[in-house]
Amino acid sequence: MIKRLVLAAALATTANFAIAAPVTYQLDPSHTNVIAQWNHFGFSNPVAHFGQAEGILIYDADNVAASSVEVALPLSGLNSFTAKFDEHLRGPDFFNVATYPLATFKSTAVESAGEGKLKVTGELTIKDNSHPVVLDVTLNKVGENMGKRPTIGFDAHTTIKRSDFGVGMYAPGVSDEVDIRITTEASSEKAG
Repeated sequence: MIKRLVLAAALATTANFAIAAPVTYQLDPSHTNVIAQWNHFGFSNPVAHFGQAEGILIYDADNVAASSVEVALPLSGLNSFTAKFDEHLRGPDFFNVATYPLATFKSTAVESAGEGKLKVTGELTIKDNSHPVVLDVTLNKVGENMGKRPTIGFDAHTTIKRSDFGVGMYAPGVSDEVDIRITTEASSEKAG
């Protein structure tokens, strides 16, 4: 009888884990940074910050392939830390923000890449140019934030060719390859 109860409890526990629902998180723009870095004619390696990220992240710890992410970056938040250069980057030579105000990323596949690591493949769109991008992702933490809301944090990295997205002016003197580093925190609406 005791063995049957233990077995029943074990099966119930296993069933609870097997049917754990994916969690939907909203990106926290105050704790999300998207940083681009490139080489400038061999002299320096400047960076620009793409602020104000908005998006939804669905994470299924039991089936990472069922996870997804969709992000919009309002390019009005682009910041190179130099006002004059910001104007140039937002202008028609580069991002042409007046016509193309958003950059977007939408995942097409999420797969495990080892303990705490993921590969997220998706479509990056800048200036109506869409190309596949693979993000190498590290899961930093899953838990509750100070407000007791379920929260998740990731770091990610990829390299893109800016000429693929219509922002290739001055290449190759200014490197066509741009390193993208992302750190993000996202929280669920439900309190824990």
